[in-house]
Amino acid sequence: MLAIDGGNSKTDLALVRADGEVLALVRGPLSSPHHLGLEGSLGVLGGLVAEALAEAGLPNGDGPVAEVGQLLLAGVDFPAEVREMQAAAGARGLAERISVGNDTFAVLRAGTERGWGVGVVCGAGINCVGVAPDGRQARFPALGWITGDWGGGYDVGISAISAAARSEDERGEKTSLETAVPAHFGVETPTALAEEFHAGRIEERQAAIDLAPVVFAEADHDAVAAAIVEQLAAEVVTMVRVTLERLDLTGEPVEVALGGGLMQSGDSRLIGAIEAGLREIAPAATLHVTSTPPIVGAALLGLDELQAGAAAQQRLRDELAEKFSQIETPQIGGRMRPGRSRR
Repeated sequence: MLAIDGGNSKTDLALVRADGEVLALVRGPLSSPHHLGLEGSLGVLGGLVAEALAEAGLPNGDGPVAEVGQLLLAGVDFPAEVREMQAAAGARGLAERISVGNDTFAVLRAGTERGWGVGVVCGAGINCVGVAPDGRQARFPALGWITGDWGGGYDVGISAISAAARSEDERGEKTSLETAVPAHFGVETPTALAEEFHAGRIEERQAAIDLAPVVFAEADHDAVAAAIVEQLAAEVVTMVRVTLERLDLTGEPVEVALGGGLMQSGDSRLIGAIEAGLREIAPAATLHVTSTPPIVGAALLGLDELQAGAAAQQRLRDELAEKFSQIETPQIGGRMRPGRSRR
């Protein structure tokens, strides 16, 4: 079985036997077709497949790589995109039977024991999916502002930059972000930071994403920063509420899994606000932040398709956990091999 978690910053790929044995685990750069196009995405995946086969000591022949393939990719948001990727991946011989979906489904499966519930990813952006016990699904296009989204590191960072600028020129409320935000980039004022952005000396998108920890820290003593964190929590709760309503699960004991860098930061204000909001909309639901890598969820979905039992699923979780534990400092965009670290 071939499992792929392809995100906007990195891609994890695993080769797994039906009994849960992990034959190979490799990491490469982003593979989102939204950023790379269909052929660019498949080029990245093809290179990682070859690397995984070599690591597993398996031949890289002309036939399908695996019986089952689970390709969960960021940027696969509409049914047409799913069909296009499925057809193209099948033509490349990645697997005999290929399932394609958004990478948020990997977070949901990795973070739940039963395989159904609600999964929220909050990293650079935000997304939410739900799966009912009978297999019904609910999700959002999650294309940013054009589909009404707000949340994730980018939006949090942009809000902080804007608040800092408005504090400096007195259009907005005074906030400690006025000094903390530019200081994060080694400049003295929001105006100086704006000039760096304008001149292209600092790349705006990644800079904004990197600001989330600054906002979390300032929120402990600054009302403006706290309001940004509370807005993010409210948005997560809203997405969960709508997902549960669509699936008629509001009163059920649903597992809600939170994944992505912002959730895994463990910020108590953010997680506490989400917990409080969830208690109001779905008292029977349980919430937890999952640190399990999404590739585990992609691989578990593959084992589900192979009708593997609990023993195989546990073996998979254990072996992937061991391989990840051997990576001292995995880097975004870098290749990853068990027993080896890159600095």
